[in-house]
Amino acid sequence: MSRKCDLLGTGVTTGNNVSHSNRKTKKIWRPNLQKKNISIPELGKTICVTISQKAMRTIDKKGGIAAVLRHMPDEQLSLTLRRVKKQLFVK
Repeated sequence: MSRKCDLLGTGVTTGNNVSHSNRKTKKIWRPNLQKKNISIPELGKTICVTISQKAMRTIDKKGGIAAVLRHMPDEQLSLTLRRVKKQLFVK
C-alpha cells in the first residue's frame, strides 16, 4: 500500500529535524491516511478509498465527493477515482 492520498495526491515528505545546536537528523512526515467508504448518491454506489484527513474535510466543505471530483485534475486522482469521475461527468 502506498502512502499517498487517492484524492489529493498528498504523499510522504522528507526533511531535517534541526536542534538548537544546529544538528540535523533525517525526518519523515507521513500524511494522516484513513481507509474510508464513501457513498456516491448520484451513482448509487459506495467506494472504498484511502484518503487523508485533509481530503475528508475538503469533501465535507464542498458538499460531497462529486463536487470535489469536478474540479480535480485527472493526473492527481487514483485510478478508482478517475473511473468514478468518468461515470459522473459523461460528456
